[in-house]
Amino acid sequence: MLRCAEVLVSDLSTRPYLIRAIYEWCVDSGLTPYLAVRVDAQTVVPPAHVKDGQIVLNLSTDAVRNLEMGNEMITCSGRFGGTSFDLLVPVESVIGIFAKENGQGLVFQGSDPQQPPPETSGGERSKPSPQKPHLKVVK
Repeated sequence: MLRCAEVLVSDLSTRPYLIRAIYEWCVDSGLTPYLAVRVDAQTVVPPAHVKDGQIVLNLSTDAVRNLEMGNEMITCSGRFGGTSFDLLVPVESVIGIFAKENGQGLVFQGSDPQQPPPETSGGERSKPSPQKPHLKVVK
């Protein structure tokens, strides 16, 4: 039973949780959260505001409405040049999230690996060492 729970937890990406954490920190600190996004076929943003395949979005409560930050998708509506636009940003397309005022935040490199790559030495694949449970009974 415990083994099933471990598998489910290890398949979750940390990216959406980190994005939400930095967003909340920005809001709580009175800073403006900016989201840097790599635009691809699954990303829905105003094409006129995309530069070099990227866009930076202001996610402040004054700039967007109905913001939802899920584990797979970030959605909201915002105004661009006076026109309302519904935004759809896959979490995997997020390059980083940071505060406009001081630049503090997180930048993501590449996609989240589901599991760490196997270590190799001398061209041979190492076998994973058996892991003991990290839980203990507390009475």
